[in-house]
Amino acid sequence: MPLTPEHIDKFITVESDSKTKAELLELLNERIKKLCFEECERDRILCTLSPLCSKRFLLKLRMLNGLSLEDQPKFCYSVHKNIIQRDFRNKTVIYKPFDTYLYLIDFLDVFFHGDYRKLNKFLSKGDIKAAIEIFEDRIKNRDEDFQYFLTADKNYMIFKFDEKIHIIFLNEKYALCNANRENIANLEILKGLTDLFSNLYFPEIERHLIPNDCVEIKTYIPRDVLNKTSQEPPENDENKKEQYLWNTFANDLDALSQFCKEINLYIDKKGNLKIKLHLDVNNGIRYRDLRLVFNIVFRLYNEFYIIWI
Repeated sequence: MPLTPEHIDKFITVESDSKTKAELLELLNERIKKLCFEECERDRILCTLSPLCSKRFLLKLRMLNGLSLEDQPKFCYSVHKNIIQRDFRNKTVIYKPFDTYLYLIDFLDVFFHGDYRKLNKFLSKGDIKAAIEIFEDRIKNRDEDFQYFLTADKNYMIFKFDEKIHIIFLNEKYALCNANRENIANLEILKGLTDLFSNLYFPEIERHLIPNDCVEIKTYIPRDVLNKTSQEPPENDENKKEQYLWNTFANDLDALSQFCKEINLYIDKKGNLKIKLHLDVNNGIRYRDLRLVFNIVFRLYNEFYIIWI
């Protein structure tokens, strides 16, 4: 049986000799260099149409480890940036650039072209207030359709263009574009996403950050709705609230349980059914998972909560 990637992975995990592991990793590093800078980068047709690493993930490998543009295969990176730009402008692309990374200046060039140099200067120097003035001007005076949110500790800026989410990592000076399958890195980002979507779709819903633990979302089904709910499953579809409570609510809770650390249901002193969700990042919650969570929260808010407050 030939050597497989699984064998190498297992060897690195169990091998105790650091020199041996270092030698193996250097062999891998040399192979990556040759693949990128000789085999792929020099054949521009190949690099454009069929890069030798899937969706150019080796660019991400370098970027997330603090390497600069000078350390990247330049043509490959230019193609990568162009694909993100074409996708943003709804043009045809070879592949959909989900979970891709750009250096900060290039992200700003793609999404905020006319102001990208000023924005890069402000954000790189930590002048977030000046950058926000530009974003506000683009929304109010240039009719640009996007939303943004600065997280509590000012480490991240979250942008929403239509249904696509992008995250600027302000300290690292790069951005995650079209976040989808990527795991949400930490509670600060999770709380920021919760606040952004809450402000847009369910503003009165309570949400709290419990440090080093979870983000808590609280909503409820009012007592009056519960009291009017029949004791038997409804025979017709006329009462949508009853149909939901009898036929769908349990399934939604089951779906939420995949992404929540805890789900607590209890009757409060006023007789309302309180629903408390604890979202954390330790279970590997992904950006796309939040869409399901927020859709369910929005439904509870829209059909039960908003008409009673």
